[in-house]
Amino acid sequence: MKALVSVLCRLLPLALVAACASSVAGPLPAPAVDQPKASAPGTATAVFAGGCFWGVEAVFESLKGVKSAVSGYSGGTLPSPSYEQVSSGLTGHAESVQVTYDPSQITYGQLLKVFFSVAHDPTQLNRQGPDVGTQYRSAIFYAGAEQQKIAQAYVAQLREAKVFKRPIVTEISPLKAFYPAEDYHQNYLVQHPTEPYIVFNDLPKLAALRTSFPELYSGK
Repeated sequence: MKALVSVLCRLLPLALVAACASSVAGPLPAPAVDQPKASAPGTATAVFAGGCFWGVEAVFESLKGVKSAVSGYSGGTLPSPSYEQVSSGLTGHAESVQVTYDPSQITYGQLLKVFFSVAHDPTQLNRQGPDVGTQYRSAIFYAGAEQQKIAQAYVAQLREAKVFKRPIVTEISPLKAFYPAEDYHQNYLVQHPTEPYIVFNDLPKLAALRTSFPELYSGK
């Protein structure tokens, strides 16, 4: 299945790939504020929300240095919510992805650059593409003061550089909990690469990742 995903990404029309970056006015700069790469291998986590978690998970899963990406729910009040409950828009949760990575191979700032560049459109308020509702909002759920500082500084940097044609609406909030989604949501893109939703909304993200970040793209 992963080989099929790679082939489909290579064959995607350029128009579909370009659609992923339709709100971008120019190339995104590297974060001016970031942690240096760790001197020894280790494990860290980051949680992002950017619309349907299928495509966001697939993007982060395809980065060198990322050990795993898990689809789930963050930002709400109901413990251990189900997909149906989150989809109602009444729990306050956002479809999110928990990224476990090795900080000696990839930094939090590099994850942020990928998040803002190809994983989603940070200028869409309470929606992402065809999906509408607060559960599809753009959000960064930071775990600790260091992640908060880097995330806030990068959003300020992007706004100052005016790299997006519209205002950034990304929420930056403390991570209170992350609840993994149901098993059938995990690795959804890899399991369903030819599903129309995946082809039109998510495979272009992987194609854009491969083109824009060849040094980070693992090809997984």
